[in-house]
Amino acid sequence: MTRTIFIYGLVLALAVFLLKTLEYRFLFRQLSAEIYIGIIGVLFTILGVWMGQKITRKKKVFVTPQAGEFRLNEKILSETGISKRQHEVLELMAKGLTNQEIADKLFVSLNTVKTHTANLFVKLDAKRRTQAIQRAKELQLIP
Repeated sequence: MTRTIFIYGLVLALAVFLLKTLEYRFLFRQLSAEIYIGIIGVLFTILGVWMGQKITRKKKVFVTPQAGEFRLNEKILSETGISKRQHEVLELMAKGLTNQEIADKLFVSLNTVKTHTANLFVKLDAKRRTQAIQRAKELQLIP
């Protein structure tokens, strides 16, 4: 009697296992397209939100001071977030010194000068040294 119960239990367990496997395969095959489409949809939604924020982000607008004698505009200097050391690097860049010459003059490493230069580009919204110098002159940060 126990042997019969054991065999029936084993067959029943095998049947349940087979049914669950078929159910899994059915769901996987039938819903796989929907799952992939949903994942792609979520990825494009995230990409769209990121692009929207990148495009619509407001840039700071600075009022260009009137022409005349040079006076360092402390207000714009603090608004842009340019540190004193970055301002020194900017002044030396405006004099036409190379990164290595600036590093030697300020007693810092070449990588430090490159980091200050990259930060200045971001803060002045410039891509090149000439753009950064021109923008700094417009904002009366350098003579």
